[in-house]
Amino acid sequence: MAIIDATVTNKEIPHIIQEQIVSALSHYPELTDTHIRFKFTRSLGGSIMAARPVVASLFGDRKNRQYEILISAVFKLSDSIEPIHQVEDDVLIGWIGHELGHIMDYEQRSTMGIARFGLLYGLSKRYIRKAERVADTFAVQRGMAPYLLATKNFILTHSGLSEKYKNKIASLYLSPDDIVALVEELKHSDKEEKRKVIAEEEVIGDEIK
Repeated sequence: MAIIDATVTNKEIPHIIQEQIVSALSHYPELTDTHIRFKFTRSLGGSIMAARPVVASLFGDRKNRQYEILISAVFKLSDSIEPIHQVEDDVLIGWIGHELGHIMDYEQRSTMGIARFGLLYGLSKRYIRKAERVADTFAVQRGMAPYLLATKNFILTHSGLSEKYKNKIASLYLSPDDIVALVEELKHSDKEEKRKVIAEEEVIGDEIK
């Protein structure tokens, strides 16, 4: 797969998954100048990827904020371990695109808003579900629905993944059917309605009691 033309200014990208990351970034021109480090790690617990702000960068000018997308170096299956870079391109691009959606969400928030996000995300499964919809909404708006569907179908139908992990994904994240419905919702909305959809998602914390 050839690298799609897209700026990688202020990005730190592991060479082995450079093509997939650049492909995902090409859908997010708003993040061209945003500082993002893509970093392999072994400390994500049961997750494959996680997007996080660099805490020290939250206390200065917003334009100087920095983020990390942490990526598990291996994909753990029931009876084996597969290097993450060997996962199909579309699946990996979808995973990365989802995490970039989280960064888009963080970019809309104040420092206190990000702190509140982190607190509520750790306390409420309902908040997690809504926050994950935000990330997917950003990705779908940028034409990434086919990649998201590839990722979700990969997870939910992979015979080597535990039922516990599949059930977690099914309960907290949008399903393939939800993604298709979201595409249709945005397709048939005018610009003002699309703005309202995103605005509603960006204040979902206010719904948590």
